[in-house]
Amino acid sequence: MKHYLPRIAKSRGPARRIPAFHAVPVRPRSDGWTPLRQAEFIGHLAETRSVATASRAVSMGRESAYRLRTKPGAEGFNAAWDVALARLGTAKGKAQWLAAREAARIALTPHRKVTLPQLEWRVETGIWHVILRGGRYCGVRRKADNGALLAILSRVPEPDREDILELYC
Repeated sequence: MKHYLPRIAKSRGPARRIPAFHAVPVRPRSDGWTPLRQAEFIGHLAETRSVATASRAVSMGRESAYRLRTKPGAEGFNAAWDVALARLGTAKGKAQWLAAREAARIALTPHRKVTLPQLEWRVETGIWHVILRGGRYCGVRRKADNGALLAILSRVPEPDREDILELYC
């Protein structure tokens, strides 16, 4: 009778959680950076730690991924990108990781001077969570951004609120 030793899973380093983020507002195109494609890119980036490989996995170009970082409203996406690439083994990497986590938290909080189209984009696209298990990318989850919806409702006069609620809910 053979006796096998139990398999011990190889550690892929410290556990990493990608912060939730809003998708970068871009012009809607079927072959462009959709909110889902942005979230999947961050997931593949966290797994592979290579921008070229991650962009190839979502059928986009590496240069367009870097251009996406420069667009207005990309603060949360940039913070998630930085967390995905942070090296937690060094003190410098840990400091970069903490700074990126703080930037992601700030990007999710609503600003006082946000415009109505920006709020509508946030309500339509929601908040994106990247799911990693054991350092491997598993998928993404979209959550409704209720804070943006409440901000829209606070700006609309009382009679029109029911129309807004029917539109978004």
